Amino acid sequence: MSDVVWTARQSGWVPKSDDARTPYDVDYARIVHSHAFRRLQGKTQILNLGDSDFYRTRLTHTLEVAQIASGITRQFRAFFKDHPTYDYIPEESLVKTISYCHDIGHPPFGHGGEVALNYCMRDTGGYEGNGQTLRIVSRLEKMSAKHGADLTRRALLGMMKYPVAFSRVHNPELSPRLNPNTSAVSLIDRKRSAPPKCFMDGEQEIVDWVLEPLSERDRSLFCSFESKNGKHGKSRFKSWDCSIMDLADDIAYGVHDFEDAIALGLVREEQFREDISAEVCAAFLDDLIESNPEKYTGNAYEQMIAGLFGNANRRKQFIGKLVHFFIVAAQIKISEVFSEPLLKYKVVLPEGHNKVLEALKGFVFERVIQAPNVQHLEFKGQTMVVAVFETLMSEPKAFLPEEVYTDFEQAEEGSRIVCDYVASMTDMMLLKTYDRLFSPRMGSIFDRV
Repeated sequence: MSDVVWTARQSGWVPKSDDARTPYDVDYARIVHSHAFRRLQGKTQILNLGDSDFYRTRLTHTLEVAQIASGITRQFRAFFKDHPTYDYIPEESLVKTISYCHDIGHPPFGHGGEVALNYCMRDTGGYEGNGQTLRIVSRLEKMSAKHGADLTRRALLGMMKYPVAFSRVHNPELSPRLNPNTSAVSLIDRKRSAPPKCFMDGEQEIVDWVLEPLSERDRSLFCSFESKNGKHGKSRFKSWDCSIMDLADDIAYGVHDFEDAIALGLVREEQFREDISAEVCAAFLDDLIESNPEKYTGNAYEQMIAGLFGNANRRKQFIGKLVHFFIVAAQIKISEVFSEPLLKYKVVLPEGHNKVLEALKGFVFERVIQAPNVQHLEFKGQTMVVAVFETLMSEPKAFLPEEVYTDFEQAEEGSRIVCDYVASMTDMMLLKTYDRLFSPRMGSIFDRV
C-alpha cells in the first residue's frame, strides 16, 4: 500500500516545501513538545515518586523503551536486508514517537490510578490507560484545531496496543463496584474495578480512520478478541510497529525495573534464587559462556547472581548484558492471515530468551509490585484519585478550573472531561489537589488550580 496513505493526517495538513523533515520526524517533534509527554516526569513507574532520586519515573522508563526499540530496528536493518519486511522497518523517528507515546495515557499513581478512574467512570464508558493515549494524541493535545497532535496514520496504528473497543471486551460480571468486605469505610473492589485492555468507545471514529486503508477482512481480524470465562476479553493482534515497541517495553520493565528493585534493596538474592533457577535462565547463561568462555569457566549462574547482587558497577554490566541479549535475538514472525504488511509481521524472541524475560517480569510483579510496601502506596494514591474525581463532579462549577469547566459544559458527557483532567495530573498535582480539598492546614487562595 502507498506510503502516502500511512503518512496521511486526519486534518490533511502537509508540510511546507522548505521543511526537510520526514512525516515521522514531524510526529516525533510534536510528541516531544507535547504537554502529556512532559508530564511523564512526574508520574509513577512502579515505585513512589519522592522516595529516592535514583529509580525510574514514567519518563525515564519511556526514554529507555525508545532506546531499546531503536536498537531492535537497527538490528533488523543490519541483519535482515534480504527479509521481505526490510522495506517496512520503521524509521527511527517513527519508532521513537510510538515509544514516547506508549505511556502518556497513564494517570497519576500508576495502575492504582487507572483502576480508580475506571471505577469513577463505571457508568460512562470506563477508563483504560492505553485507550487514553489514543484520546490524548487524537483529541486532547492542542496542536491542531480538532485532531489533537494530528499524528500520521501509521504512528497512530503503531501505538494502538489493543485495537478493540471497551464495550466489546468488557465483561459485565467484572463491572466496578465497592468492596463488599468493608463496612466502616467505603473502598473500591480493586480486582473488579480493573479495566479491560482496549480503546474507549468514544475514540471509535479515530480508530475507523486509522484502519480505513485495510481490507475488510484484515480490519475484522485485527479487531478480533478472545473471550474467557470470568475475565475481560483480550485482543489478539498488534501491528508490526506496535510489536517492536511492546517488546522494548517488556525488556525495559523486566530488566530495568528489576535493576531498580535490586539497587534499592527491595528484593533479596535468596528471593531471586527461589524464583529464577539456572534452568529458567539457561539461554542467558549459555550466551555468557559462548561470548566469553575464558571468563565464565565455572558456574555461570553463580557468577550472574554475584554480578547482579554485587557492587553497582558489576550490576550495571550485567544489566547491559541482559538488554543486549534480548535485542540481538529479536526475530521476525510472519502471519499469513493478513494481507497488509504492517499487520503481517511481528517481532518475537526465541523460546529460551522469552523464558528468561517472562521470568524477570514475573519476578518484578510478584516481588515488587505486589509487595505490601508498594501496594500500600498504590492503594493510597488510588483512594485520593477517587476522592478528587468525585469532589470535582459534585460541584463542577465550584471546583474545576475555568477552562476545564467550559469544556465540561459543552461536552455530551461531562464526566469524561473531569476524567481527562484528573488523568492528566502528575502525582504531585493530584496530591496537592487532594490536600487543598481535604487537609485542614493545606492550601491557599493563591495556589494555582
